[in-house]
Amino acid sequence: QMMKHAWDNYKRYAWGLNELKPISKQGHSSNLFGNIQGATIVDALDTLYIMEMKEEFKEAKEWVEKNLDFNVNAEISVFEVNIRFVGGLLSAYYLSGEEVFRKKAVELGEKLLPAFNTPTGIPWALLNIKSGIGRNWPWASGGSSILAEFGTLHLEFVHLSHLSGNPVFAEKVMNIRKVLNRLDKPEGLYPNYLNPSSGQWGQHHVSIGGLGDSFYEYLLKAWLMSDKTDEDGKKMYYDAVQAIETHLIRKSSGGLMYIAEWKGGLLEHKMGHLTCFAGGMFALGADGAPSDKTGHHIELGAEIARTCHESYDRTRMKLGPEAFRFDGGVEAIATRQNEKYYILRPEVIETYMYMWRLTHDPKYRQWGWEAVEALEKHCRVDGGYSGIRDVYNNHESHDDVQQSFFLSETLKYLYLLFSEDDLLPFEHWVFNTEAHPFPVLRKDDGNKEENQK
Repeated sequence: QMMKHAWDNYKRYAWGLNELKPISKQGHSSNLFGNIQGATIVDALDTLYIMEMKEEFKEAKEWVEKNLDFNVNAEISVFEVNIRFVGGLLSAYYLSGEEVFRKKAVELGEKLLPAFNTPTGIPWALLNIKSGIGRNWPWASGGSSILAEFGTLHLEFVHLSHLSGNPVFAEKVMNIRKVLNRLDKPEGLYPNYLNPSSGQWGQHHVSIGGLGDSFYEYLLKAWLMSDKTDEDGKKMYYDAVQAIETHLIRKSSGGLMYIAEWKGGLLEHKMGHLTCFAGGMFALGADGAPSDKTGHHIELGAEIARTCHESYDRTRMKLGPEAFRFDGGVEAIATRQNEKYYILRPEVIETYMYMWRLTHDPKYRQWGWEAVEALEKHCRVDGGYSGIRDVYNNHESHDDVQQSFFLSETLKYLYLLFSEDDLLPFEHWVFNTEAHPFPVLRKDDGNKEENQK
């Protein structure tokens, strides 16, 4: 019902545009996608399919066939277009077998390739997909590319090579690994900034939240998606977790485990909502950890899940802030006005879903249901779902954006949390960072039938 409310209103007021403004009942366009249109449609395809919303899936597919156009003169975020558009098209193809999705995914993948035309092959953050000219965010340390952005192309590009028969996609992302493996890591940690021209780190900031997050997720998932043959990805992941445990994971005086941010050796005791995905990641990786560490990784996941639940529970609206702190006598609470907002983000619910599937402890469903009730009470409006400006306030101040990832991630993870484990089982499927499921590529055979199970 939530998906239907979000989708029907997008269709009514913003069809074919990127996102919906549910209060003003009109389209919303983010500059992340340049003038590629239809982000909500492409992001929601697999959710519609999984929820068996067949009519809606059909109309979305028809829109993609007729209207999804990449021949635009515009600068796009390589990362956002990859995880939402390439990822959304790939998963729609693997679930439905409809050829149009494969074709469009490969076409878009080809348009993204010029981003890798740098001295090191570390891609630019921004690319004009008509001219092929790339650049980095002007605010990023000394013209650097961002770890989470260039580190979150791997799963999609490996599948693009698999589906197109063109090895260039996989080669581009394997080269990123080579560059990273040649570099010295401060304390075994990966800084958030890497200069694509010099191949050197920018400032030594480390975060498992924004700017860093999905790089770590993709190391683990690259190994899982390779049917556990990508030993390099596996080693990089477990080594990184070791360094994170040593240098970033701390316990508050009230006993809450959190992942701090590292700035040139100094810790900032704050955790972002984005960082909350790590609970699910640690639990998902528990199985491949050294045998004496399996329980420990599940425990890490459970502790992070608990802390993130507290960040929700300690607000008026029972929805978590964008960032929360552990200093000056506060625990798991946002202290700055510009960190008190909630934009329909999925990461906490994502961790509940993984923890539920891997432990079957009923509290994760309980916590997920609390989030559903809070979303219905505070974010649902006549025209869809809106983010909130201050989760500690008594009165909703809506930000008037229904993010495409609300349909792609938040609602899908909730649906999976309350579904049977055999819906998209983890042994066959790996989710990209936008919750788009990709099949595990079996080592024993290249044929697609097996991969589509």
